[in-house]
Amino acid sequence: MSIALLAMFFVLMMVGVPIAVALGIASVFTIMVFTEIPLSSVIQSMFTSMNSFVMVGVPLFILAGSLMDEGGVADKIYNFCDASVGWIYGGLGHVSVMTSMLFAGMSGSSVASIASIGKMSINALEKKGYPKEYATAINLIGSMLASIIPPSILMIIAASVADISVGRALVAGLIPGIMIGLIFMIYNYIYCKRTGIGDKSEFDWKRLGKAFVLAVPSLLVPVILLVGMFTGIYTPTEAAGIAVAYTIFISIYVYKGLRWADIPRIIISRARATGSILFVAITAKPASFIFNLDGLPAKVAAGISSLSTNKIVIMLLVFVFLILVGMFMDATAAIYILVPILLPAVVAVGIDPLFFVVFMIITLSFGLITPPVGVCLYAAENVTGLKIETIVKATIPWLVLTTIIILVLILVPQIITAPVNLIFNLI
Repeated sequence: MSIALLAMFFVLMMVGVPIAVALGIASVFTIMVFTEIPLSSVIQSMFTSMNSFVMVGVPLFILAGSLMDEGGVADKIYNFCDASVGWIYGGLGHVSVMTSMLFAGMSGSSVASIASIGKMSINALEKKGYPKEYATAINLIGSMLASIIPPSILMIIAASVADISVGRALVAGLIPGIMIGLIFMIYNYIYCKRTGIGDKSEFDWKRLGKAFVLAVPSLLVPVILLVGMFTGIYTPTEAAGIAVAYTIFISIYVYKGLRWADIPRIIISRARATGSILFVAITAKPASFIFNLDGLPAKVAAGISSLSTNKIVIMLLVFVFLILVGMFMDATAAIYILVPILLPAVVAVGIDPLFFVVFMIITLSFGLITPPVGVCLYAAENVTGLKIETIVKATIPWLVLTTIIILVLILVPQIITAPVNLIFNLI
């Protein structure tokens, strides 16, 4: 049954059928042909899958990201980062990465990051003499961080599907996200020094103080979200609601980048984007049911265990597999399809489910910036006008660097798990 479902799904997807529709058709066809389960129960399970308090956070964080984009939040964050790290050689490259890290802590969306921060940052880098390809690549790779650093939308979805604590999963993405961002900044410094490109401005305490004061309302967004979730004052879903309310307040009354009349338009546009994500979630429910009915997770676990019992070897194999999947499948769809299959297999060889979820999100983030379905890649193309091939070529060194970082995480998984355990033990 599982083979029939996956075969039909990939065939439909390759001929241009939308992912959610292809998955739904393949699931329904498989149930009708191979089982006697009434379709009414399938529809009921699909509806039930969306009756989730955790999943409410997804549309709310998407909405918050759009409000920040249009409400003037991105400008203030960028100016603060410029005043903070622009004085280091390769200045605006560091600014781009730092801005991506901070914006990631507010929006949770990689596409929102490249479309808003990226556009502004690439233009600024070009004016300072950076090659357009390099400027695009550093902003494109920086957009990945929004899928890792909390409140990552993909992390919320993956934790929900894996049935682990969403709060712990979000916290677990913080340390590797910051580490990856800092390594990107180090690489930018070395590259700029070696090639002779780049800039730096004079450090100015007055400028930093002024930029910080203007950015304080924006910077409070990740502080409010993370502190509340770390301490258990509110859940990630409640944090998403708070983020929306607070962003509306500062965008209208502090930065005056929005009007109340703009809110309905933004909500409608984001509802459409949310619908595409949750449509995949709905159609993935019967697919997961078929996989479990067919015993696919147990079979995959047995197959992986037969290859090796070494955790590192297993994770290397999974890493290569996820890279390939991420290149051809939307990350959200991949999460819903693969987590129920792969999680039991890796847990069977002693891998922490929390580590696996974070590792999976980081790895699938590659697919956001690689052809043929990289949504951030196409967003960068629209922003810059560069050819896809040119952008991909410029991004390759950054992808190699990220691969090395992931390999380090495989060798030392405590980088992800230890800080989470420490924080929650202290709480």
